[in-house]
Amino acid sequence: MPQASVKRLIETEKENLINLVLDIDNYPKFIPYCIDSKVYERNDKGHSIFIIADLTIGKGIFKDTYKSDVRYDKKNDTIYVTNIKGPLNYLENTWNFNQKNKITEVSFDVNFELKNKFLNILMTKSFNYGLNKIADAFQKRAEDLFVNT
Repeated sequence: MPQASVKRLIETEKENLINLVLDIDNYPKFIPYCIDSKVYERNDKGHSIFIIADLTIGKGIFKDTYKSDVRYDKKNDTIYVTNIKGPLNYLENTWNFNQKNKITEVSFDVNFELKNKFLNILMTKSFNYGLNKIADAFQKRAEDLFVNT
């Protein structure tokens, strides 16, 4: 079961980064291997935002779509994601945002298991590399939008 954490320090307000993570429609523009995204529901319920969305991930002939339940807790500045259906037995990832002055520390923890045992073994071997590529892509996008303007 691949499980890992990454952290990044980004020179911008945490609200900018939270909005970037919640902007699932734009993931294919900057996240490696993200081919498509579709938001089915987005509900703002006071202290929380609830999103149901699909992501299609792949490269070459290998691609698959999974549906996720995304929950943003405004009080704790935390985004929690679980899978609903797709190629995953389960998915849990958590985004945390802590701002000090004009620098925000973003931590991203992920734990998942693919239904396909063979692919799960392959993913375990390259998981940290892929997770760092995703974190780097979010950081670059944030810097392009909020820091280097």
